[in-house]
Amino acid sequence: MWTDSHCHLDAPEFDADRAAVVQRARAAGVSMMVLPAVAVDHVDTVVALAHAHGLAYALGIHPLWTGRAADTDLERLAQALRRHRDDPRLVAVGEIGLDHFVPGLDRARQQHFYLAQLRLARDAGLPVILHVRRSADALLAGLNRIAVPGGIAHAFNGSAQQAQRFVDRGFRLGFGGTLSFEPARQIRALAGTLPLQALVLETDAPDIPPQWLYRTAAEREAGAPQGRNEPAELPRIGAVLAGLRGVPVAELAAATAANARAALPRLAGLGGAAA
Repeated sequence: MWTDSHCHLDAPEFDADRAAVVQRARAAGVSMMVLPAVAVDHVDTVVALAHAHGLAYALGIHPLWTGRAADTDLERLAQALRRHRDDPRLVAVGEIGLDHFVPGLDRARQQHFYLAQLRLARDAGLPVILHVRRSADALLAGLNRIAVPGGIAHAFNGSAQQAQRFVDRGFRLGFGGTLSFEPARQIRALAGTLPLQALVLETDAPDIPPQWLYRTAAEREAGAPQGRNEPAELPRIGAVLAGLRGVPVAELAAATAANARAALPRLAGLGGAAA
C-alpha cells in the first residue's frame, strides 16, 4: 500500500468531488495521505478532512502565504498546535520553509516565519514538512540554529550534497510527478541513486502534475485544461521511481511507506479508516 506524504486535499480544485478523490486513491492502493495546511485559516479544514477520511495532517504557514499572513498568525498557529497536540492525526508542523524562486517575495519575512515555526516544532516535539525551492542551503542554516526531530524536505530539487545534509539530519526527501519528465535529469538521477531509505513519495495534489497529465502553455492556450493531479496518481508515479531504481513496484511501495512513517512517526499509529 502507498502513502502520499504531501497532498493538499483542502484545495478548491477538489471542492466538486473531494470524497470521490479519496475513494479513487483508496481504490488505487493509497492507504494514507498527509494533508499539510498552508495558512492558519486552513487549520480547521485540514483537521476536519483528516478525521472524516482517516488521514493525517500537518499545521503550518507556507512561505508563499507569509506576505498575506498577519503578524498574529504565529500565535494562532501556536494555539492550534497546543489545541491538537494530543490528536494522533497531527503528524508534523508544515508546510513551512523558504521559497527563493518566486519573484517579489519578502525573504526577511519568510525567514522570520520559518524560524518561528521551527521553534514551534521543536517545542511540540514534532517533525517538519519543508517547502524547498532554491532554498536548500538557507533551510539547512535554519536547522543548524534550531534543531527539530527530522521530517520531510518536500518536492526536493537540490544537489546530492544538499540531499545528504538533509538525510544526515534525519530528513526524508519527497519526490513526485517531476520524476515522470525525462528532461528532469538531476531529480531523476537523485531519486535513482540516493539510498532508498531516504525517499518518500508525494503528489502535492492538485499541483505538480505528472507528465501524463501535464499540458504545455501552447496546449493550454488552445483550450486544453491543465490536468489536475490527485493522490490516485501516486502508484503510477511510484512505478516510475521503481523503474529508475530497478526494484519491484511492491517493494518500492512498502519501502517508501515505511520511510514516511520513519519521518513522521505518528503515522505508524494510524489506520486508513475514517475516525
